[in-house]
Formats: sequence, C-alpha cells, structure tokens
Amino acid sequence: MTKRLVMVIDLQACTGCNTCSVACKQENNLPDGVWWTQVVTLGDNGNDSPAGEYPNLFMDYLPLGCQHCVNAPCVEVCPSGATAQTEDGLVIQDPTQCGGCRYCMLVCPYTGVRVFAGETLRYSLPFPTGDNPMIHRPSTVEKCNFCAHRLKRGLLPACVDSCPMVARTFGDLGDPNSEVSKLLRERPHFQLLVEKGADPSTFYLT
Repeated sequence: MTKRLVMVIDLQACTGCNTCSVACKQENNLPDGVWWTQVVTLGDNGNDSPAGEYPNLFMDYLPLGCQHCVNAPCVEVCPSGATAQTEDGLVIQDPTQCGGCRYCMLVCPYTGVRVFAGETLRYSLPFPTGDNPMIHRPSTVEKCNFCAHRLKRGLLPACVDSCPMVARTFGDLGDPNSEVSKLLRERPHFQLLVEKGADPSTFYLT
C-alpha cells in the first residue's frame, strides 16, 4: 500500500492544555499572532462556551491544524506552485514561492488552519527559535507542514513529541502494522468534514 503519513489525535486523552500549539510555535519560529495549530474548545453555544448546567459544566477540546488532505483543493488552485503535495501525503507550503493571493485559504474546507502573515512580522524574542528556524516572509500564507524538517531527520512532529497526555500519534497509514493503523482499527474515529471530499489525513479518536 502507498505510504500515507497521518496524524491520529485521541480526544479522550486531550486536556486542551495547548502544549502542542506552543511547541509548534517554538519549533517553527512563528511570528507573533501566527499559530499553525490550536486547540478549539467546544460547548453548547459554539467555541469557548461551556456545555451543561452549573455547577456541572464541561468543554470538549479539538486540536486543529492543516488536515493534509489527499484530495487537497489548495494544491489545485495555487498559481505559483507554493502549495504542493509530497509522495507520502504531506501538503507543503513554500513561503519563498507564495505570492499571497490567498486562493488556498478560499478553497480550504477548514476555517482557521491557514494564516496570512501581515506586512510586518514581529517576534517577541530577539533571537530565532527551533532547531532549524524557518524564514518567514511578510504577506504570505502559512500553515502546518507536519514538521517536515524534523521528519527528514527521523524525528516526530513537535506537537507529537511534546504532548504530555500522549494524545497524538503520527505514522504511516499505508503500513498495516504501524501504530496509527492499529489505533484506527481498534478505536472509533472520525475525520472532519468528510462530505467535502478532501479526505483529510488527520483522524480523531472518540
């Protein structure tokens, strides 16, 4: 079977701590206000609202980033080739090729997984962060790339390595013996907005 790298997120384990978001920001040297992954809190009345009745209130947590779709519409519409798909399924965004047209943002089925970097990039720290600090360009589109630079060195994405609850698992769905394949065989799961036909590579365990 063809190699397909996927992210499996256990919603029963996720506590909404946002460690994954911070690890991503640090690893990829993201400018202020730019987040490639975030945890959406869901309740009865939408984002950031609790469910239930006081004092028995609760929230559900949904880690959200680029879904790295098999049938990625962003790849099809990008006029510059900045958005491309690798042989193992990663959807990569090259900031040096991006012209800032934002067509990819318009056709993406998932709201908020891409960020348009403003005309002025600001950083809270006076030095770059991460093992291989990425160069960011103003007025371009950015998104999660599953830490492709780490994968080349045999490492896992920063969000996976950093999760204190071990809620994230990353691997090859094309390998029936991989941990991601075993989890998806054994646990109920879903993908976001499958009706859109993009076939996302992020799976959520319930």
